[in-house]
Amino acid sequence: MNAIELLKSDHDKVDLLFQKVKATEESEHKALFEKIKEELEIHTHIEETIFYPKIKEEKELEDIVLEGIEEHHQAKMFLRELSALAEDSEKFEPKLKVLMEDIVHHVQEEEGEMFPMVEEHFDEETLKELGAEMEEEKQNFKKSYTASAK
Repeated sequence: MNAIELLKSDHDKVDLLFQKVKATEESEHKALFEKIKEELEIHTHIEETIFYPKIKEEKELEDIVLEGIEEHHQAKMFLRELSALAEDSEKFEPKLKVLMEDIVHHVQEEEGEMFPMVEEHFDEETLKELGAEMEEEKQNFKKSYTASAK
């Protein structure tokens, strides 16, 4: 799977979790948030350690990469704040809603602007190699993430 297909697959997983949040009672949202958090932490990790550094090598992609990194920073801040809130906090639902809106915006920018630019600058072979590297890192990060969550 090439790097862009891998990232889009991650985007789809998170979007499904967002749809579940919208379709369920608030009492189920904390558990769904934990799944969203795990997916986003793994996804941002592989983007920031492998994908973004590689594509930032292309001068024309530098600005959009820097914006993506800032959006990740904001999302991580929300993830930390949401994790720290008590389940019955009145701030949980509005903060979760804003996180979801921010992520949807970020995904639209990546898929609508960044990914087409990446496909112009990198050939399929490079994207496949990048995808394989990201998949391997994703599996390693998942193992350490799961171990640290216990």
